[in-house]
Amino acid sequence: MRWRRCGEHAALFDCDSLARMRAAHATVSAARPSGVVELVPGARVLLVTERPGSGALEAVRALLDDADLDHPPAGDAREVTLDVHYDGEDLELVAKDAGMSAGDVVELHTSAEYTVAFTGFAPGFGYLTGLPEALRQPRLPTPRTRVPAGSLGIAGEFTGVYPRESPGGWRLLGHTGAVLFDPRAERPSLLAPGVRVRFRSVP
Repeated sequence: MRWRRCGEHAALFDCDSLARMRAAHATVSAARPSGVVELVPGARVLLVTERPGSGALEAVRALLDDADLDHPPAGDAREVTLDVHYDGEDLELVAKDAGMSAGDVVELHTSAEYTVAFTGFAPGFGYLTGLPEALRQPRLPTPRTRVPAGSLGIAGEFTGVYPRESPGGWRLLGHTGAVLFDPRAERPSLLAPGVRVRFRSVP
């Protein structure tokens, strides 16, 4: 794990894998050294910001140097179930490329338990790990200019839901009516790093 200063009061911890980043995030979240202002996980990096003069960055660095990242503490205990209409534009394409029926794709996708590894791209967009190997497929060669809010997609090792209308290149399996991001809510984002997610197929 490599340490890089990021301005005067923040640091980036570069990790060699997504699993390593998740372990580092869970470790710091559980210990929460005094003076840590914010933790922002990414695919292979963890950003830590500190209160000026607190020495929190050095405390986090020491914590991670001594941590057993192969056995990190448990993360957010919440579990969210999202009802999905599996009627996506790319469902048949995904099925064809996976060598299975559309029904098999739905069954496989709903049988897995997912975990929010990190958020980004748009407020409330969670990158969920746990996608079965048989469903891992690349992004579309040409992104769509408009993906409706609530669209459920897959790309590489991730699955996720578009919280608002936006461009996007993920392969779309269906859509949900769940509100992923509400800036007026006490907890604006439904999904946060560590939250477990399940998808339930509905007519």
